[in-house]
Amino acid sequence: MAASAKKPARSRMTAAERREQLIEIARTVFAERGFDGASVEEIAARAEVSKPVVYEHFGGKEGLYAVVVDREVRHLLDMMREALTEGSPRVLLERAASALLDYVEQSSDGFRILVRDSPLGSATGSYVSIMSDIASRVEGILVDEFKRRGFDAKAAPMYAQMLVGMVGLTGQWWLDTRKPAKEVVAAHLVNLAWNGLAGLEAKPVLHSGR
Repeated sequence: MAASAKKPARSRMTAAERREQLIEIARTVFAERGFDGASVEEIAARAEVSKPVVYEHFGGKEGLYAVVVDREVRHLLDMMREALTEGSPRVLLERAASALLDYVEQSSDGFRILVRDSPLGSATGSYVSIMSDIASRVEGILVDEFKRRGFDAKAAPMYAQMLVGMVGLTGQWWLDTRKPAKEVVAAHLVNLAWNGLAGLEAKPVLHSGR
């Protein structure tokens, strides 16, 4: 009976399931090693597939990296869009800062990927380029909000760059320090953005109740 016993067959993944598995594994590898340090061999080995399977789905490491980055950018943008729905200008600023810090906290691997410089021979994948892309999309949100509130919509692109740049760099710093608490960091970010150096509050708090 022992000789006739067989190991249970492993269920095969569908093509869609395999693609998702490879994306998740690649996300971890890219976060740990960066684009240059990551290899198709390691990604395939962790997924327990052959290298040709990775090439079949994504065409190579560059294609897989592009998919991972695109997903992270869309995830971050979705969080920011959800945050920038309604409220006073200050509350909107608070929610934007909090949304990016939420993303850093919840998707640390993804943020690590976004803050690395692109190794692809162009600036399109660099952190600066990615944040500029986010700012251009946030700009659309701000344009609508500015118009609704009677502000000059022509200033929205400038405010989008300021907001994303300041919050993005702070998020990059907070990624590893994680001190002080997220709400404290957000409150101080808004303190500087809203009040300026001349009008800093001694003990800023978030008005949105975050």
